Order: sequence, then C-alpha cells, then structure tokens
Amino acid sequence: MKFYYTYVLKLNSDSLYIGSCNDLEKRIADHANGRVKTTKKDRPLKLVYFEGCLVKKKAIQRENELKTGFGRGYLKRRID
Repeated sequence: MKFYYTYVLKLNSDSLYIGSCNDLEKRIADHANGRVKTTKKDRPLKLVYFEGCLVKKKAIQRENELKTGFGRGYLKRRID
C-alpha cells in the first residue's frame, strides 16, 4: 500500500513550511541536507507534523488547506 504525505517543517526562522510528497523520509532528508531550494537557507529545520493519505490528490488538497489562514490556525493549535 502506497501512502502520500502532507508535512509541516518548523524552520530556523520559526516559520512553517508546508509540503506534500510520497516518500516522507527521503523528502525530510532532502530538506535537511539543503537539496530543497525553498528551505536551503533556513536550516536547521524540524518535522513537527504530518498526515498520511492513500490518494495523492487528497494529500495535495490537504497541503493547500493547511496553507490557508484557517489551516495555519489549526496547525498552531496542534503544534503548540
């Protein structure tokens, strides 16, 4: 069974990065090792939240939901 993930990283600047992928361990390693342009200059970073889905489209949809004001409020309550 294949999973797709929506994940949240807390960056060195205390901001949040929200993304989705199909291999969470590899993607986090890519971020941590500076292989992702958008987070390269804001390391170290920490995985603070993730969700798994069976459908890629739903993981991307959830990523977009978490990027809204409501979604960021939800994350703040879940993470803090």
